[in-house]
Amino acid sequence: MSAETLEKAIEKKPAEALLSKRRKRIVADPLVDENPITIQVLGICSALAVTTQMQPTLVMAISVTFVIALSNVVISLMRNTIPSRVRIIVQLAVVATLVTLVSEVLKAFAYDMYKELSVFIGLIITNCIVMGRLEAFAMGNKPYDSMLDGLGSALGYSWIILTVAFFRELWGSGSVFGIPVFDYVSGLFGPDFSLATNGLMVTPVGAFIILGLIVWVQRTKTGYVEH
Repeated sequence: MSAETLEKAIEKKPAEALLSKRRKRIVADPLVDENPITIQVLGICSALAVTTQMQPTLVMAISVTFVIALSNVVISLMRNTIPSRVRIIVQLAVVATLVTLVSEVLKAFAYDMYKELSVFIGLIITNCIVMGRLEAFAMGNKPYDSMLDGLGSALGYSWIILTVAFFRELWGSGSVFGIPVFDYVSGLFGPDFSLATNGLMVTPVGAFIILGLIVWVQRTKTGYVEH
């Protein structure tokens, strides 16, 4: 073997950039084009149940982000050692461990929020978004890419539920993060002016209406058509 041939043989392919174009798409696609709620129609239950106020919705979004991103990394690290026939059980065990950790942290440091969200935090274990990303991506990709995929899916989920919560709390309670926005605006126009809230917004029907409007606007903009 000549020296030139030997040099080509040992030449290594340059490492992919941490935020290469491909990796940026892994994070960006779930925000709009492949959004888990509005396009894939996953995670609808929590989008309807916890979005009456911004504060619990924000806590739920952070919790789901933590669970998806970290479980993707863990499963990716274990992907070559998990027997195919028990992979779902292993995935559930990893997610359940992380969810328990989130639940215990909330119980220790934000007990009122824990009481409000305890049931829904527990249901992250069976969240279709979490299990879907583990099965579809983490089982076949490296840890860093899997973390980016989980982060992208979680951010796509989070901005949708936060948007729903913003309008539900604003129109249903006249406030945002507990701040009485309607009372403040009404005070600017004198005692005879008052902004009325809509009780429909604090019910699941209100969540369906707002979520439907978001889906309509997004699909009109992107041109997505269900096949």
